[in-house]
Amino acid sequence: MKFGIVVFPGTWSDRDCYHAVTEVLHQPAGFVWHQDTDLSSYGCIVLPGGFSYGDYLRPGAIARFSPVMSAVERFSAEGGLVLGICNGFQILCETGLLPGMLMPNSHLEYRCQWTHIKVESIQTPFTNRCSPGQVLRVPISHYEGNYYTDDETLSELEAGGRVVFRYTTPEGEVTPEANPNGTLHNIAGITNRDGNVLGMMPHPERACDDLLGSADGLPIFRSLMASGAKLLHSSARA
Repeated sequence: MKFGIVVFPGTWSDRDCYHAVTEVLHQPAGFVWHQDTDLSSYGCIVLPGGFSYGDYLRPGAIARFSPVMSAVERFSAEGGLVLGICNGFQILCETGLLPGMLMPNSHLEYRCQWTHIKVESIQTPFTNRCSPGQVLRVPISHYEGNYYTDDETLSELEAGGRVVFRYTTPEGEVTPEANPNGTLHNIAGITNRDGNVLGMMPHPERACDDLLGSADGLPIFRSLMASGAKLLHSSARA
């Protein structure tokens, strides 16, 4: 499966994502400039972390108007896989592909640190190669990672199994101390209703090599590879 890695002015995790996909997982990938609108050659679109358009106004507020985001909306509506990491998560919320918003961290500090996130569901294209309840050691690097939404939407996310990752202790316990930014219900990642769009604040692309301190991000990318292969097989049969 070929990954398309979107690059906005101010994006800076694009090379990390490209390295993880091509050098570690040996999958084809290409950079998608924010003015591009043809995503037909890709099986998965990645919106990397960074500071798109300098985070002016608020993170993702300007990036949502880039031509590529209209293409991403069409891509996701047709069942394409979309992964938004950190700033990518913020952009997906601004675009409306995911509900809610990312507010400044409750302690008003930029946090760059290791966290532990528990896999709450393996019934997604992003976690089917994970184990139920598996705890992944993945770093964060953000100032606006405090996920917020209204009570009704929060209930829908929880009831629908759309909370995919949650900040926990290394043992998988959901505690206030394990919450690095004040996010509701320790939420670290959610999907859309159809399950093909995921936004997460932690950076799995920075946890794809033991030399970097963890390879726990690999199951997420391997899940995408498996899901992409299944989609291609289904399309071929159709």
